[in-house]
Amino acid sequence: MEQEPHKRDDGGNEERGERADKSDPTIYVASLSDYNAGRLHGAWLSAGVGYEELSEGVQAMLAASPSPGAEEWAIHDYEGFGPLRLDEYESLSTVATVATGIAEHGPAYAHWAAYIGTTDAEALSGFEDAYRGHWETVEAYADELLDDLGANHYIEAIPEFLQPYIKVDVEGFARDLELGGDIWTSDGDGGVYVFDGRSG
Repeated sequence: MEQEPHKRDDGGNEERGERADKSDPTIYVASLSDYNAGRLHGAWLSAGVGYEELSEGVQAMLAASPSPGAEEWAIHDYEGFGPLRLDEYESLSTVATVATGIAEHGPAYAHWAAYIGTTDAEALSGFEDAYRGHWETVEAYADELLDDLGANHYIEAIPEFLQPYIKVDVEGFARDLELGGDIWTSDGDGGVYVFDGRSG
């Protein structure tokens, strides 16, 4: 069931607690017994703190519920997870793993998790080996890769008067890198995140 978004306060209040740093991935967890009774009771929690601390935050929210014996909860909103979509009943272990990765590596990790999925912890751990960087365009990545591969060296070997007529098809190279599965990309933050296509 899709939930209404929960607005965040700049300060703290009794119901939602202090607002975490906006750059940190956060989740809004709500007490389901209160929700079913027509009350809004929940808390914004910083998610990149590890499973145990995140679980303690959920339990503290439930303990403060006006519904006696409140036990069930759900994620009704979240911020800082980029293109990744969290399920209402996503496990706290998964949330903590992904949020810790985002806190450590930045938004690129959220793009990685959205592509890989959140159910395979071993696959998620391959981020550092797979990540190639954030580029203005995929062609900019391909152009630098061509430099690294020595494409300019071959052009310089051609007689100087012919060099102005020699052009490497960077756009075609970039397109073939993606189509051939050498890389995969994810648009975001004014550019494109590039990952090794043999990962994931």
